[in-house]
Amino acid sequence: MALPFFDSAAQKKRDHILAVDLGSRVTKAVHIQRRGDGFALCGYVVMDAPIFEKTISADLLTDHLKALCKALPTRNKLISVTVGPNDAMVRPVEMPRIPPEEMRLVLKNNARNYLQQDLANHAFDCFVLPSDYQSNNSESKAAAQKQKVLVASAKSQLIDELVAGAKASGLIADAIIPAILGPVNAFEMAMPEIFAKESVALVDIGFRSSAICLLQQGELVLNRIVASGGDKLTTSVSESMSISYAEAEGIKIGMPQEVQSALESILTPLGRELRASIDFFEHQQDKVVSQVFVCGGSTRSPMILQSLQTELMVECKRWNPASAMKLELPPEQTSDLEEIGPQLAVAIGAGLAAL
Repeated sequence: MALPFFDSAAQKKRDHILAVDLGSRVTKAVHIQRRGDGFALCGYVVMDAPIFEKTISADLLTDHLKALCKALPTRNKLISVTVGPNDAMVRPVEMPRIPPEEMRLVLKNNARNYLQQDLANHAFDCFVLPSDYQSNNSESKAAAQKQKVLVASAKSQLIDELVAGAKASGLIADAIIPAILGPVNAFEMAMPEIFAKESVALVDIGFRSSAICLLQQGELVLNRIVASGGDKLTTSVSESMSISYAEAEGIKIGMPQEVQSALESILTPLGRELRASIDFFEHQQDKVVSQVFVCGGSTRSPMILQSLQTELMVECKRWNPASAMKLELPPEQTSDLEEIGPQLAVAIGAGLAAL
């Protein structure tokens, strides 16, 4: 699923990409190259993200991208950058059977008709869901004139800042991807059988918020952002034990039993919010979610996964988005990948979308 906010049809097939997941606290970047019919992970880096209040400026991004390129040396100048879940909307809608460039124009002039809200000064992109390419003779004439489309939108100013920041750092913003689609793209490659045949939930526990995507046989049916993430978990531990935020971050992962009550005070409402999304999906689609796959830094704690599983009443699994990729990493990164891998889901998915 590629929604790059550019005319993707005009892009050439790429052999390699530097994908950057601009997180609220930590930025994750990966270097991906094509290898025959597959892909190779050639390097990754995790570093503190720049601090900004609302929208990251081009100047901040320029300095940050230069630091990333220094930490992850590559001759590649093409980058794929993510737009955070609170800055980009992704929604499945029905639209006329017209070319994507015409869809973008229709949405720009009449967003309320399709997205139930006015979105002035926004950029739009569309991805026609593959199942709608197939003809269905039982369709009515009116239904046949429609198709299911995944629509994404983000503020034009943000897109312009990302493009300008990349250019000033000597890079080319080849694609700008909604972060919420990253795990979906990565999961399709990592677990193609489950992706194509089952109804599953993908949960990404971010810093300030968590995202859930409900998939039915490869189709993104529903996605939702919950305003609770790793930051609230760490803050709860810090306050309950009267320790520093940095100490609480280590204890949260390393000694979860000692802070179980503090973690559960946040995990219980988070789990209920996520469960509500699953209930809605199951009711609307008349399908049962068989498994929940969780990514993000907080998945390093088995207790966090177990607590979510208790609330969601569905098996929750930590997964590695690089599991189906060839690894061409330095030895130290190869050994750390099992721990770091779930944090790279958004970046890997953004890279695959651009390729």
